[in-house]
Amino acid sequence: ARGMGDDIGKLILRITLGGLMLLHGIAKVIGGVAGVEKMLGGVGLPAALALGVYVGEVLAPLLVLLGFYARVGAGIIVINMLFAVLLAHRGDLFSLTRTGGWALELQAFFLLTALALAFMGPGRFGINRR
Repeated sequence: ARGMGDDIGKLILRITLGGLMLLHGIAKVIGGVAGVEKMLGGVGLPAALALGVYVGEVLAPLLVLLGFYARVGAGIIVINMLFAVLLAHRGDLFSLTRTGGWALELQAFFLLTALALAFMGPGRFGINRR
């Protein structure tokens, strides 16, 4: 049987992932997505896809934070981060920072934490268990 500790751990992961990703979304709401539109255009994709950033960085983190269809929200964050890595960070995929960390450690954190939550679910401290 799962203990309360598992549910508290999932809540901590949800608050961390959802809260930190939402900050990126708020920045896009305030500053717009022109940079994302330019990156999409640069690889031949329609600029309108940039609106997906609002889904991946605002709506999905809210779902994760609330524990309301958190698996869906986490899955959307995974997709959002795959796009972010492929569009904005592919040149750093095999790079280290000057202090020895992986250049994509933040992106990897978001992607892999979201992937883990998509598999685990939100735990009991959410609106639903989906």
